[in-house]
Amino acid sequence: MATDSAAGQSPSRGKRADAQRNRQTLLTAAAEVFVTSGVDAPIRQIAARAGVGIATIYRHFPTRADLVTAVYRHQIEACAEAGPDLLAGADSPLDALSRWIDLFVDFLVTKHGLADALQSDNDRFAALHTYFLDRLLPVCAQLLDAAVEAGEVRPGTQPYELMRGIGNLCIGRDDDPRYDPRRLIALLLRGLQRPHAS
Repeated sequence: MATDSAAGQSPSRGKRADAQRNRQTLLTAAAEVFVTSGVDAPIRQIAARAGVGIATIYRHFPTRADLVTAVYRHQIEACAEAGPDLLAGADSPLDALSRWIDLFVDFLVTKHGLADALQSDNDRFAALHTYFLDRLLPVCAQLLDAAVEAGEVRPGTQPYELMRGIGNLCIGRDDDPRYDPRRLIALLLRGLQRPHAS
């Protein structure tokens, strides 16, 4: 019979938890580096941000495509899991929707350059796009429906078209410092609101 550690976990379970935390730290660091330096950033830059050696990154992610894919999935999960939490804790469904859209925009910024990085692996990219829609469309629908039911947003907007519109407004953000997609997204959201919604 295995003995538990002082923390109440078996040693193997503790190692698995440590490995998972290390992986999450690497993914968070990589996402931050991708925002500032793109998905082709040197691995040593990601390692420095995470506070680990380069070998640690390659142990978890043998290729750059593995790392980029894992970051993409990690960001999708964070965005998906935030939706219900925001709806439960926000002042109103409209506030929850607005805050989720802000997270979604952050995600789209992190995603910048993914298609080029995975150009040689089209099947993987197609699977990620499907995963993206499967995870995020229901969350957007839940938030949008709640805002409509609360009388804060006009009915009739489809979650896919809202997400697609936001994505299109984010295109070209890096090419022109005078362009702020968040300002236009805020205008889009105001346009969805019923006249009496604040």
